[in-house]
Amino acid sequence: MADDLLSDPCCAFHRNVEISARYAWLYTLRPGCFKWAAMAAIASHHVRLALFPLRLDADRTGYVDIPRSLRRPRLLLTQDVNTIRATNNAIFTDLFWVHLAYATAGGGIGRLRAVLHADRHYAPVLAGFEAIDQGRRALEDATASAAARARAGDLIWAGNVALLEHEQRAVVQPSFDRLSRSSAWLVAVGSATTFEVRGVRQEIADFTSFYLYSFTRGLPPALRARAWPRITRFEDRWRWLVSSVVPRFRRFGADTHLVDASLRRILDEARDFASAPCVLPRSPADRPPRAARPRRWHRPRPPR
Repeated sequence: MADDLLSDPCCAFHRNVEISARYAWLYTLRPGCFKWAAMAAIASHHVRLALFPLRLDADRTGYVDIPRSLRRPRLLLTQDVNTIRATNNAIFTDLFWVHLAYATAGGGIGRLRAVLHADRHYAPVLAGFEAIDQGRRALEDATASAAARARAGDLIWAGNVALLEHEQRAVVQPSFDRLSRSSAWLVAVGSATTFEVRGVRQEIADFTSFYLYSFTRGLPPALRARAWPRITRFEDRWRWLVSSVVPRFRRFGADTHLVDASLRRILDEARDFASAPCVLPRSPADRPPRAARPRRWHRPRPPR
């Protein structure tokens, strides 16, 4: 069902836009709970910038010939760019459907327990959703005190951070282990987060980057480890994410208008891309190219 929410096989850029938009849509199903989905939408939206070298092998229709790109000289780092593309796709495959099942399947957390309890890979994910569900039920209790509601909010965030850790450890890290040193350095330089907010003052308040953190607040751990901080090393990257990125996004996410505006821009971009779908490559029988099935993107209605 999750795969069917994406268009027929299409180029790398349309796939990235669709994935980003589906995360944004997912967040609207349970905005009080699905914090990871909002962060994933913005992160996937940023990934499109890293895919730029693939545009060198786009034909007149805009379709990107990835096999041809991979034959280019290593100077363009196309192998690593393709690894980043595949990682973004893998995160969607790994975690989107779990959120969808929790939000839409009868039973919610009971359904997840039934399908995930025997799968060791998803044990951290199930634990994260257990925390999210416990926090959600506490917030829905009209008699809950202010202190209880604050604890419930912390529990929801703890569950979402558990999902982020699973994503980084189980999906991202194996891919980052394959990156060349040059690409690892570029990923670190490009790992600056602003959460797509309009207004310079707000962007400065929410800005964070891996190297800026590593050589300020993250310097003592680096000195103790006697190792140059690397974003491709899980421990270094996770320290930055949990100490800098997540707290900033939590402050940012407290203003629902800011979050809604950021995710609305992602949905609007997906709608514009859907109006001009990419064209699939010719088949082995050399039939005329077939246009990918366009999707109509409607801004989802809030759940009743």
